[in-house]
Amino acid sequence: MALHLGDEAPNFTAETTEGTINFHEWLGDSWGVLFSHPKDFTPVCTTELGYMAKIQPEFEKRNVKIIGLSVDAKGDHDKWADDIEETPGARPAYPIIADDDFNVAKLYGMLPASTSGDAKTRTPADNQTVRNVFVIGPDKKVKLILVYPMTTGRNFDEVLRVIDSLQLTAKHRVSTPVNWQQGDNVIIAGSVNNEEAKQIFGTWEEPKPYIRIVPQPT
Repeated sequence: MALHLGDEAPNFTAETTEGTINFHEWLGDSWGVLFSHPKDFTPVCTTELGYMAKIQPEFEKRNVKIIGLSVDAKGDHDKWADDIEETPGARPAYPIIADDDFNVAKLYGMLPASTSGDAKTRTPADNQTVRNVFVIGPDKKVKLILVYPMTTGRNFDEVLRVIDSLQLTAKHRVSTPVNWQQGDNVIIAGSVNNEEAKQIFGTWEEPKPYIRIVPQPT
């Protein structure tokens, strides 16, 4: 079944490039980004895994753990990591799930439940729907789902921007407007009435009664 925003992220135990993990235990009290790939040694995915390795410290600053997934065995992942390091990128210092049994891809609705057989005989096109980004909160709930085609590399700077928004709006009763960046003005959440807003924010700009703009809370 497809996952929706607000659903609990399915737990699983899986072999990864950093050993066997229980997903929920591995996340602990952190946020998480799970991003998936249809097969090892694919060109677009190679660039993505390398870029994520480069910007991993940005996720760590935000208390976010990152984990990859590809529908191949751990031995292939280890060899792929050499290629990722050699191309313009860095060697992944985060786990990559060996999903050659399709378990996680099926749990997260990326492949049909009926998928079976030998992962090595499947082509990237067979697994083309395994191109998701899931952002998961410390409460283990799904906060963001993005799905990309194989021909388009993902924008992980945008994922960081969304995480900044998610973390801000989880702490303060605000929403972030179009193209918001860290430090920009924000919008008072619709669930806050004017009396509450006065107590929390004082004053605000109001171009429309339903748009109340305030500086980003700190």
